[in-house]
Amino acid sequence: MTSLTDSERVALANTALYEAMEQGDHGAMSRLWLDDPTTEVSCVHPGWPVLRGRGEVLRSYALIMANTDYIQFFLTDVEVSVMADTAMVTCTENILSGAPAEEEGQLGPLVGQLVVATNVFRRTGDGWKVWAHHGSPVLAERDENDAAADAEGPDDGPDRLLP
Repeated sequence: MTSLTDSERVALANTALYEAMEQGDHGAMSRLWLDDPTTEVSCVHPGWPVLRGRGEVLRSYALIMANTDYIQFFLTDVEVSVMADTAMVTCTENILSGAPAEEEGQLGPLVGQLVVATNVFRRTGDGWKVWAHHGSPVLAERDENDAAADAEGPDDGPDRLLP
């Protein structure tokens, strides 16, 4: 049996982070984040301000989990870099989540979203722990029709602001 490399261990810790979100497992999420009084953790969810400190970060995950009926992550473009006791993972989060349901007991419509993420890990006696997470939304690509409309100039429709 071969022992895992640091890169493989970091990749497993990264996967566990997303699995904890998918399962709504706040206890697992708490165990994955660095718990060191001398090192402050930070987190940026798409559209949120920077969250600093373990309590604030874990509260944010609790809020997301409590208000999300369904979420699934398909990670692509995963790159792992390790230098001594610090590791960085960059990836694209292809997210599928359930919007609020109109009727109780049903799943709402599914919504897709792309987020690019950077997750930073620190090696501890208990393995690799998340030190920082930063997620930024990927803007939707524009199709040729949108570009052609822009080239024609602004319209004078009701949404146009006049000087």
